[in-house]
Amino acid sequence: MTNPHPAEIILSTSRAHGLVAIASGENFLQARDALQEAGFNRLPDGAFAAPPSEEQTARDTASALVHRAHDHGATITTSPRPYFSDTGQEIAARLPGTWSAKLEIYPSQHWQEDLVGSLWDSGDLLQTMLHDRVPYAVVLNDHAGTELLLIERPGHTSGYLAGAFATKEYDDNWDEPNAPRSIALPAAPDLAARAVAHTFLPNYRRALHHRRLDTVMTALNRIRPEYETLQAIKESGRHSAGTLLANSRLQPEMERAFADHAWLSFRDVLQHAPALIARCRPKASPWPQDAAALARLREALANSQEVWSEFNDLRSELYSIRTTLSAREWSQVRSELGAAVLPAIETWLADGETFERQARAAVPGGHVALSAPSPRQLTSRPAQPTAIRPANAHL
Repeated sequence: MTNPHPAEIILSTSRAHGLVAIASGENFLQARDALQEAGFNRLPDGAFAAPPSEEQTARDTASALVHRAHDHGATITTSPRPYFSDTGQEIAARLPGTWSAKLEIYPSQHWQEDLVGSLWDSGDLLQTMLHDRVPYAVVLNDHAGTELLLIERPGHTSGYLAGAFATKEYDDNWDEPNAPRSIALPAAPDLAARAVAHTFLPNYRRALHHRRLDTVMTALNRIRPEYETLQAIKESGRHSAGTLLANSRLQPEMERAFADHAWLSFRDVLQHAPALIARCRPKASPWPQDAAALARLREALANSQEVWSEFNDLRSELYSIRTTLSAREWSQVRSELGAAVLPAIETWLADGETFERQARAAVPGGHVALSAPSPRQLTSRPAQPTAIRPANAHL
């Protein structure tokens, strides 16, 4: 991925700005100085544009740039493509809904590498960001939770690659088994937008649905054994090892410990289940009798909203003082949250299988499932690369 040009000026043309330049390379500040000394003006997106001028003045500006670049040890590369910000704007304007396009410049390869942890991709986009030099990209945003990364396709004189960032709820995206594959796009903005709208976005939405469902079911599967063990101990009056609960104070402590651990998992249900259950239509599925169970699950979520809102309100504050809390105090905060949603946890454990089959039948753009789902084998994940986009801290 090493850039052979420690200071590089990449030139392209823009319908709105004329001649546009991007400073790149580990010594990009030298390239930037050359541009400014040659009379280029900085644009809001970080690129530089030559001043509007007559033909002779334009030749003078170009000559000045060549000399200033030489003085600062910067190479000049002319791109065969139009200014990438313009391309991004044209594609965004053709996508369904309201999308924006923002040019991002990565002068140093470290800036590029910092994006990798935020990408949710199993295709060429991720591999390109890992192994090729990408000096700039466009972020497409629908401002409703979907962000895409658009780059020029490496090794080609035209065309693009588009892939997804993970939604803000997720910060562990490396080798995630549901990750959608990025898509190669044609050079024409209208055709590129059509491919994004009709091929990539439907695949992305299905992948996100499956990821959220896996997250919810994994959370319930973590809670269930501890819950069943606790219930068995309470009913028998004995520890799992068979010894009597001689001390009456042990049971409240066990319940507190369970609530602590259960909250760490059930918050995933509170965060991801609403979007899934909103898609469920039991009457349109082979199991219309599931409607009663889904009504119970929805009610459990609704009854937990006050606790969920309290958690979100407190999260930033609690993390800001985290170092001042003892481990026991920190655990107590979680156990109080878990105890408050215990009725919802019990409902979701009881009706979780019904929810799963209804959610699998409600995959966006998919066919209604005709049988109950089988358990998934979760893959192991290697260590995640560093991400510049802040990871979501969880309590």
